[in-house]
Amino acid sequence: MPWQQLSLEAGDLDPEALSAFFEQQGALSVTFMDAAEQPLFEPDPGTTPLWSATRVTALFDADANFSALKRHFADEYGAQALARLHEEMLADQDWERLWLQRFHPMRFGERLWICPDGQRPPDVSDAILIDLDPGLAFGTGTHATTALCLEWLDRHPPVQQSVLDYGCGSGILAIAALKLGAAQVRGVDIDHQALQASRDNALRNQVDAGLQTGFPAELPDQLFDLLLANILANPLIELAPELAKRVRPGGRLVLSGILPEQAEAVRAAYAPWFTLSGPAERDGWVRLQGRRN
Repeated sequence: MPWQQLSLEAGDLDPEALSAFFEQQGALSVTFMDAAEQPLFEPDPGTTPLWSATRVTALFDADANFSALKRHFADEYGAQALARLHEEMLADQDWERLWLQRFHPMRFGERLWICPDGQRPPDVSDAILIDLDPGLAFGTGTHATTALCLEWLDRHPPVQQSVLDYGCGSGILAIAALKLGAAQVRGVDIDHQALQASRDNALRNQVDAGLQTGFPAELPDQLFDLLLANILANPLIELAPELAKRVRPGGRLVLSGILPEQAEAVRAAYAPWFTLSGPAERDGWVRLQGRRN
């Protein structure tokens, strides 16, 4: 069935308050988008970062009463804000199929492939395939920070190693490590939805027996052979003592989610425990890697 959509550039209005208003009016979903092609870096832990120019878009059923909704909007935000409100009718689409058209199998390194369900690369003779749920909106490997980690894993298979994926997201790095021979992987994240996504994708790839998930506070007193942390520079710097104590002497560390100008600060934070090499760069992001002293 078709859908109705309302959108506006928030301007001086609070996007979170607009989201709450649209949800109270029956919106099926509310999304925030960058209205000015502004990059968004370094959100503080526990915050929802927004752009200085944020577009708020609300999706409604086709039979939603927009006349009444716009009257309520004008009462709440005034006539000038109402004039910025854009109304649009959307034709029904097979959203999963549309996603599949945009996301095709991607290779990282020599053998590692990330695939949407049902798709396969042309030559799979020696490929290692990871199937991902098309419903997930994060952790598909398309971002440079994830790609940097996948390429490192392809070149350094963690055969029979214990691995900690700190900030596991969709579980893509944890699953790649298991498919490349890791003995066990623990995925850690602060978002329970990320932990569920990691478990679901591990089951989809038949490696769920090797994956344990949990919140950071639930980590056991264990040393790992390899620690992967694809987050952001500021959290990486703050977490340096905590992450260092999780890696055995001689164990490896891979850090991503770092801008080039932040690399030296991250390197300095880990210098008491690690000898880091790099950075390896891709699309304006860098990866650092090294061994525990």
